Amino acid sequence: MRVLLLGSGGYIGRYVADHLLADPAVQLTELGRGDTADVRFDLSTGSPGALTRFLDAVHPGVVINCAGTTRGGARELTRHNTVAVATVCESLRRSGCGARLVQLGCSAEYGPSQPGSSTAEDAIPRPGGPYGVSKLAATELVLGSGLDAIVLRVFSPVGPGTPPGSPLGRLADTMRRAMQAGDHELRFPGLGAQRDFVDVRDVARAVHAASLSAAQGVVNIGTGRAVRMRDAAGVLARVAGFGGALHDVEGHPLRTVPHPSGPSGLGHSAGHGRGEHGPETPAGAVGYAYPDGCGSWQQADVRTARDRLGWRTRIGLEESLADIWMEAACRI
Repeated sequence: MRVLLLGSGGYIGRYVADHLLADPAVQLTELGRGDTADVRFDLSTGSPGALTRFLDAVHPGVVINCAGTTRGGARELTRHNTVAVATVCESLRRSGCGARLVQLGCSAEYGPSQPGSSTAEDAIPRPGGPYGVSKLAATELVLGSGLDAIVLRVFSPVGPGTPPGSPLGRLADTMRRAMQAGDHELRFPGLGAQRDFVDVRDVARAVHAASLSAAQGVVNIGTGRAVRMRDAAGVLARVAGFGGALHDVEGHPLRTVPHPSGPSGLGHSAGHGRGEHGPETPAGAVGYAYPDGCGSWQQADVRTARDRLGWRTRIGLEESLADIWMEAACRI
């Protein structure tokens, strides 16, 4: 199977490339802006005609688009996340390769969810910021393209290589600096949020499964369980050996030892299914504006991924956090 991977130099794209290269049945070509790509091409500025000629030459059976950006103003986000996808769709329509398109979307397209609920693919998207808007526009372009296409709405990816600008990446770096300085007090904003954290290596497996599947439309990729950031921070502190006090942005004290409700200590704040467990609202979360535009709660309904892709997560959050800390500790 010939696969063209767009955005192979990005956080998720790197793991998708590694996973595909491990499959002897896959012939992989990587296209991107970085020097490590087989072919350098900027989707945000390149012409559909040029990409069409490349598609006709390579003739892939599957095109996987992991390209995009999470940072910048509305114009930059639109250029890299929406215009780039318009270029991909137009090129595939013009090309004679007939390739299947696997597009990576994100949970920010949904926006805030009702606490305690699981968000299914038929939920009405209400993105709370320009990033979510730019990704939702890309999804609409794919769904309206008439192509053989699937959009994977990835919830909160974590694991090795987690970008330092992401919440858990920033938290690990903040903890590292606190330990270096001998600080015993650590303050961090947004620890009242509850998110569905999914390991980036499991996301790569989902992308591979989607490329082999006949499923179309939108499919959520997550664990189906929301975890409070304060609990993830507690596990990260234990993994790191940080014995100091953690406080949220409003000064609400947090336990550094996870609640003994499960093997990883991460189960007591998570909702399962549709509203089985409602969240507790921490004092520090009142009035806090979550930068991802997703409010205080997000949790995926992952039944479609299970039923249509045959995909389930394999890597637990504690392992993901240990890998995040290992990389942060290497900078000490």
